[in-house]
Amino acid sequence: MRELGTLSLLDALAYLELLHAASSPKLERAAIRWHGRLETEAQKLTLAESQLALAAVASLIAGERDALKILRGVLRGAKPTLLPRVS
Repeated sequence: MRELGTLSLLDALAYLELLHAASSPKLERAAIRWHGRLETEAQKLTLAESQLALAAVASLIAGERDALKILRGVLRGAKPTLLPRVS
């Protein structure tokens, strides 16, 4: 991932999905970093939304694939500053 340069939060969320599907041991660390980026890059994020995202991250790490839907929803509302990569 580092070779790709800076990824948008949406790209990074897709990476979490891949790690989850592969049952990768890297998932927990990557998910925690994703949440940290959400906190710093979000233009609009309430405390409740942040808590929801953190709970969804914990659920994803625990094996709940449906947590990705929640994370996508929070991300849409948060309006992060870094836009998705265009290919």
